[in-house]
Amino acid sequence: MKIRDKVAHFPKIGLVILAYVAFIALGMPDGLLGVAWPSIRASFSIPLDAIGIFLAAAVAGYMTSSFLSGPLVSRIGVGRMLAASCALTGVALIGYTLVPEWWMVVSLGVIAGLGAGAIDSGLNTYVASHFGEGLMQWLHASWGVGVTLGPIIMTIGLSTVNTWHAGYRVVGGFQLVLAACFVATLAMWNQKDTSAGIEKPKRLTDYKTPMGATLHQPKVWLSILLFFLYVGAESSLGIWTYSLLTESRGIDPTVAGFFAGSYWAMFTVGRLVAGVFAKSLGVNMLVTGGLIGALSGVCLLIWNPTAMANLLAVALIGFAIAPIFPALMSGTSQRVTDHYAANTIGLQMTATGLGTAVIPSLLGVLANRISLEVIPICFGVVFLTLFGIFRLSMAPKKISQEKTV
Repeated sequence: MKIRDKVAHFPKIGLVILAYVAFIALGMPDGLLGVAWPSIRASFSIPLDAIGIFLAAAVAGYMTSSFLSGPLVSRIGVGRMLAASCALTGVALIGYTLVPEWWMVVSLGVIAGLGAGAIDSGLNTYVASHFGEGLMQWLHASWGVGVTLGPIIMTIGLSTVNTWHAGYRVVGGFQLVLAACFVATLAMWNQKDTSAGIEKPKRLTDYKTPMGATLHQPKVWLSILLFFLYVGAESSLGIWTYSLLTESRGIDPTVAGFFAGSYWAMFTVGRLVAGVFAKSLGVNMLVTGGLIGALSGVCLLIWNPTAMANLLAVALIGFAIAPIFPALMSGTSQRVTDHYAANTIGLQMTATGLGTAVIPSLLGVLANRISLEVIPICFGVVFLTLFGIFRLSMAPKKISQEKTV
């Protein structure tokens, strides 16, 4: 009996590994674009700011598929959605290198965004449903690995064959291989857990809750707001730290680059460490502790007593906020109950796309009109707001109004 139980765990281990690899692949295109952009502009004879329309197209696709991921998972299953999404992403990435006009690349950006949003939401839903907080932390650490590998792949392609096409074709081909892996493991993704012939309680992915019913839940909207604010702050830190240090505080560009890089480095380390302690600490402690640590780093960044204090502040913020996103994702069912969790996860991922676009842009407007020094103050406001909304979202209902779905 014990041997059979151990053997039963092997397929799950394989699915976890496949999920991590898929998240590495999810991060790779984000890393490719920055290095490839000068070459892409030269290929299509387009201006520097043409990247804006491309990013908008990708975000539109990402938000659309994230919004629809809950109903899709309930109808076709996680495995089929992941297989189709990886195939879409792979075709789009390779398509960038084959089309002759820039508008065609932008159109393919929508398709790539559709695939990425569905992969992101589908894997988050599956891991939140079947595994604990620790595996969720490591899942998102895998995205950091992918973002790191993307520039390396593109740099090798540019230096060896002198074309940006190679990097996108390698990553696109990798996505197609992943699609084939998801097809080959469909039965395992959609398999229900049983023990001694007795079916275990329903997973998040087993509920068929209508989207309309989900949208009527106040705590669903609180969850959406949490992700909008958090991801907006996370991306803003990555975008604006370098400008703050160089243009406002006079730090040498090379040193500032190292300081800004420490943010993502400590961010990845933070998720790896959080994965070890996630189960014992729990969602509430991870989010609360992360926000307190982030606020401490922001206070140091605002104070700015020395140049080196900026390094400590940025590194502390990166390390502190790292566990928040995966912990919020794992705690979705605690906030909204199992009935609405799968749909809510898709809505949360939709909010991340909007937050990534809106909050960094808003901070740019404020910095232009006031000063770059307003940015760390805004970070403090966002993190304080996050803390309040999180506490409100975790407050128990006095009278349960949930209906069985």
